[in-house]
Amino acid sequence: MIHKIDETAQYLQYRMLGREMPKIAIILGSGLGLMADRIENPLTIPYSEIPNFKRSTAVGHKGNLIIGTLGGKSVMAMQGRFHYYEGYTMQEVTLPVRVMARLGVKILFVSNAAGAVNPHFRVGDMMIITDHINLMPNPLVGPNLDEFGDRFPDMTTVYSRRIRKIAIDEADKMGEQLQQGVYVAGTGPTYETPAEYRMYHAIGGDAAGMSSVPEVIVARHCGMEIFGMSIITNQSNDLSDDCLNSGEEVVREANKAAEKMTALFCSIIANL
Repeated sequence: MIHKIDETAQYLQYRMLGREMPKIAIILGSGLGLMADRIENPLTIPYSEIPNFKRSTAVGHKGNLIIGTLGGKSVMAMQGRFHYYEGYTMQEVTLPVRVMARLGVKILFVSNAAGAVNPHFRVGDMMIITDHINLMPNPLVGPNLDEFGDRFPDMTTVYSRRIRKIAIDEADKMGEQLQQGVYVAGTGPTYETPAEYRMYHAIGGDAAGMSSVPEVIVARHCGMEIFGMSIITNQSNDLSDDCLNSGEEVVREANKAAEKMTALFCSIIANL
């Protein structure tokens, strides 16, 4: 595993010669890759050219790594991620985060499209992730990579209070109201049943999805500061017999909210 991490990091260092090494990285979820279009002076590297990167097969994931400037800061953005449900191991899903750490990234932004578990949430809402509940295999299972972090990383405050406050302040200036809540991560690729939605709400969840948490756990293990945001793209499917979910529907709703989230992320990054 270490060999693969180092091989990938060395390749990206070569491709980024002459550029400032980013301290901030962003992982863009379903339908949210449009933020990459706001990155200035971009260097775009398809995942297919990067050693040990997998192919992103999910709807709305373009599969590019983009290095450039956003909010006046040097950033690295994944235009699409890898998912456990695509058949990849947790080590493959999270390898990009290990590579980011090797390259000196200190702050990780994660975004995703999520289903509303909280009955007060509506499609199009932006939710700051305050905590998560992991129902997926833990990516730290196996031999510990001691050079990245401790065997048992603390998970008391995973999502940075500092950046959450900046996000709330900047959203207020923009006239945008943000939700805050707990993200529940399941394996997918099926959407949740009505009973599962009720269970997620009963155990403290506000939104549900199939990503982000593996990367967040590994980023925490690497000592990164983390900010997470979900775009609510669909609601609990027990509200109506006609309330159906599809990948295309999720991407469509995410695209509608992508402009607002992009503006907010730019403002947050500018204030870091």
